Amino acid sequence: MLTVEAVLELIELPFNDLLYRAHQVHRENFDPNTVQLSTLLSVKTGGCPEDCQYCPQAKRYHTGVQDEPLLTIDAVLAAAQAAKANGATRFCMGAAWRGPKERDLKQVLPLVSVVHELGLETCATLGLLKDGQAEELKRAGLDYYNHNLDTAPEFYGRIITTRDYQDRLDTLERVRSAGLRVCCGGIVGMGENRRQRAGLIAQLASLAPPPESVPINNLVQVEGTPLHGTALLDPFEFVRTIAAARIAMPRSYVRLSAGRQELGEGIQALCFFAGANSIFYGEKLLTTGNPEAAADRGLMARLGIAPQAAAHGHAPS
Repeated sequence: MLTVEAVLELIELPFNDLLYRAHQVHRENFDPNTVQLSTLLSVKTGGCPEDCQYCPQAKRYHTGVQDEPLLTIDAVLAAAQAAKANGATRFCMGAAWRGPKERDLKQVLPLVSVVHELGLETCATLGLLKDGQAEELKRAGLDYYNHNLDTAPEFYGRIITTRDYQDRLDTLERVRSAGLRVCCGGIVGMGENRRQRAGLIAQLASLAPPPESVPINNLVQVEGTPLHGTALLDPFEFVRTIAAARIAMPRSYVRLSAGRQELGEGIQALCFFAGANSIFYGEKLLTTGNPEAAADRGLMARLGIAPQAAAHGHAPS
């Protein structure tokens, strides 16, 4: 198991040495010229009671995000069909809850089933799960559950106080016990230091087994949230984080998630070389903008990167 010290040593390698190592690991485990495309839809926006300092959906912050009801089955189906037509192979549904109440879950299960029936891999991020809820989602056709650790354990209390790290680990345990695949990553650029970025990667890699899917978000600063105005992360530091994640979790999909627009195409290309092989694809990422699909296709074509073909059937349990 990689320690925080070991991951920190990786991140601090000369840039070219780190990328060379990460790319070698990437080639040993994946086709280096394919990227998996996921699309994320907010099925329940705003009104969240948590205090995550990065999040425009927390009702205690004044960000202009309105509290909206759960989307209808027809609206979700239309979005999933559009995502599939655009080349996405996984469709993720996010709801701004602390965790789903039973009545909430009953409304989400049909959304999962309708996306599953389209032949897309299904993913949901609904907050903290109680006993039995992961099993219900699995029966409805869910393949992945997303629940991010966000940051290193020792920095976590600076970002969120309404739930603790163990709450997140408990939900991940429930997800694993139900036979679902785990999507779990974090956010960088929240004012953490390099050692704390190493701590996040080490914590993710120490999950047994590591997450199948690891989204690495570059903080999108939204006016009205406490983290608005945080000093921007050096883009090369973001690439170093991607490379360390690839080496620490050689068989996981490492996803470029929020904040890709701010990174620009050159940094994204370096991230692909460093081992990123999944992106959130589409025009909107929950409540923040995401590069349009056409721009992504153009960049991938210029780099000679092809979208990963859809898996036959669904993710095995």
